[in-house]
Amino acid sequence: MATEPPDQPANPDPFDDPDAPSGRLCVLVVDDHDVVHWGLRLMLGEQPWVERCLAAHDGREALQHARRYDPHVALVDLFVGEESGAEICERLRLEVPSTRVLLISGAGRISPNAARAAGASGFVSKDLPAAEIARAVHEVGMGRTVFPPQDDSHDPLLTSRERDVLALVARGATNREIAAELYLSPHTVKEHTSSLYRKLEVRNRAEAVTRAQRLGLLA
Repeated sequence: MATEPPDQPANPDPFDDPDAPSGRLCVLVVDDHDVVHWGLRLMLGEQPWVERCLAAHDGREALQHARRYDPHVALVDLFVGEESGAEICERLRLEVPSTRVLLISGAGRISPNAARAAGASGFVSKDLPAAEIARAVHEVGMGRTVFPPQDDSHDPLLTSRERDVLALVARGATNREIAAELYLSPHTVKEHTSSLYRKLEVRNRAEAVTRAQRLGLLA
C-alpha cells in the first residue's frame, strides 16, 4: 500500500526555504514614527514584488530581524529616535552584508559620499511620491544604487550661517574666535551653536562634529 506524503505546513515561510522563488523581495522598514512607519509598510505591502514587509522601531530590533530573516533591502530613516540611521546602516551591513540599505528622511539629508561610506546603496526623501519611494526600494533590493543629484546650494537641515559656525566648530575655534571670524556677537554664536545641537540631536561640540560628518555636512 502506498504511503501518504508527510503533512506540509499550511503557510510555509518562504524565507525559511532556500528554494523560494526569486524576484520577490523581503523588505525591512526601520522608523520610530508610527504614522510614517505604518504608512511605509502599507505602501510597500501593496507592491507585487514584495514578498514580506518587516518592521523595526530601533536599531536593536532592526538587527534582530535582519539576522533572522536576511531581508533583501532595509529602508532606514536617517534619524531613528536618538539613533543615527547611518550608524544603523553600518551595523546592518557589518552583521548581515547581504541586506542592502536605502536611507530615507523627511527633515535632513546625507551626501552620497557619506551615505556610501556608511554602506548605504541609496537615499530618498519622504517628500517624494509613494510610487517613487517604492521604485527606489525595488532598485536597491535588486542590487542597484539610487542617489539624487547632489545640490550643495541648499541644505534643508541647516541654514548657511549655521553651516559657517559648524565648519569653524569642526576646526576647533572657540565661540569668541567664531564671533570674530564671522563678525557676530558671542551671544549670537551661542544661539547658532544651540540651534546646531538641537537640529543634529547632540549635546556638545564633539558629538556635533561627529554627527555632521556622518550626515555629509562637513567637507
